[in-house]
Amino acid sequence: MSGEILINMTPMETRVAVVENGVLQEAWIERDQCRGIVSNIYMGKVVRVLPGMQAAFVDIGQPRTAFIHAHELMPAGHPGQDAAPIRTLVHEGQSLVVQVIKEPMGTKGARLTTQLSIPSRYLVYMPGASHTGVSQRIEDDAERERLRNMVNAQAGARDGLIGGFIIRTAAEGVDEASLAADMQFLLRLWRKIDAARRGTRPPAVLYEDLALPTRTLRDVMRDDIERIRIDSRENHDRLCEFARELMPSLESRIEYYPGERPLFDLFSVEDELQRALERRADLKSGGYLIIDQTEAMTTIDVNTGAFVGHRNLEETIFKTNLEAATAIARQLRLRNLGGIIIIDFIDMLDSDHQRQVLRVLEKALERDHARTRLSGVTELGLVQMTRKRTRESLEHVLCETCPVCKGRGTLKTPETVCYEIFREIMREERAYSPDTYLVMAAQSVVDRLHEEESTAVADLEGFIGKTIRFQVEQHYCQEQYDIVLM
Repeated sequence: MSGEILINMTPMETRVAVVENGVLQEAWIERDQCRGIVSNIYMGKVVRVLPGMQAAFVDIGQPRTAFIHAHELMPAGHPGQDAAPIRTLVHEGQSLVVQVIKEPMGTKGARLTTQLSIPSRYLVYMPGASHTGVSQRIEDDAERERLRNMVNAQAGARDGLIGGFIIRTAAEGVDEASLAADMQFLLRLWRKIDAARRGTRPPAVLYEDLALPTRTLRDVMRDDIERIRIDSRENHDRLCEFARELMPSLESRIEYYPGERPLFDLFSVEDELQRALERRADLKSGGYLIIDQTEAMTTIDVNTGAFVGHRNLEETIFKTNLEAATAIARQLRLRNLGGIIIIDFIDMLDSDHQRQVLRVLEKALERDHARTRLSGVTELGLVQMTRKRTRESLEHVLCETCPVCKGRGTLKTPETVCYEIFREIMREERAYSPDTYLVMAAQSVVDRLHEEESTAVADLEGFIGKTIRFQVEQHYCQEQYDIVLM
């Protein structure tokens, strides 16, 4: 499988797309006025402690106050240990060095931790830890042991080193010199952060994570990515300079794209991004997925659609579900869907078919950078999974709630609005009894009042003994109307 990373830059926006075999797999969008803050380190100030929630609110200089749980105030390396009472850990007015682990979302502020971690290409440095971990995606036991021994040897050779390391997936197969260079870079960076901390008053930024292009090079680049194309000469030079310093072997894969045709048009990325905003995602067989994001979770419904198969119903359902499993993994990455995800595959009677579909889904999720956890099929025939969410989904980055339907996704019918108008006129008649009524409404509503509901209007006029006039307001939405008493 071959892939490319495309970086499209404009003065106020940066967009990154990962394309594999000509098909868009992932996309990130970062705008200057709302640049992401995950992994940033701040000197914050505790503004409120909530014992009932075992949490505290921390001012880090963002529009919304950030949130930290007692578990995130505990020393690193104590998984499962009960957190101490929050008031024994922090107090109001206290200065606190914190790191953002989840972006502000909706009305919620950022999520914080005091368990700091600073990533580079091959390692993650944790100043508050004391152990060396290895990415679970490095499966070979001998390679895991080799990497751990090299990192421990390098750490032991540095007098007074405090902290631990996690060896990232990208370190698989690298030599000791590369790990040593990475370690030296991280320790140098931590000394700068630590020095800045000593003379800073909260709230203040101590460390900002890399911009999206360099962050992509550090975190997303893999051996099967053949090249990175970027359409900005200035940022191409910055990217090459970053690669020379930290990952020299990758510099030759970075290309400046000067073409007249927009970079994202080469692989129909623009069209794919538009499709990723729709509820429906079509499958090649003729089946389709319906994807709905809610406040609590994301639901995905699988349908056979136009696919009728060739043998029998069970085989048709099985093939649709297999195709859907691969497509779902791609849609999760592309749309950056996180949190709780419920998948409603088409019901399968054969338990072996169920196992195969789950295996395909698990295999497809292995390429996901975000951590995922998958359950089996529940009694209701649903598959439950979670995907780590640190940033807003693609839909929430690019879209806002519809001002007409307020996020419902539906509008009241003209018939419903007509009957609301009738009831409102009756209320006004009892309260004020004016001479005449003027109803201002949308074209579709006035048309129905003049046509299908004309008899009802005449009956109402006869009942109240008043004239009702209608006026079309072109800028009114279908649900909007006003009744003027004259």
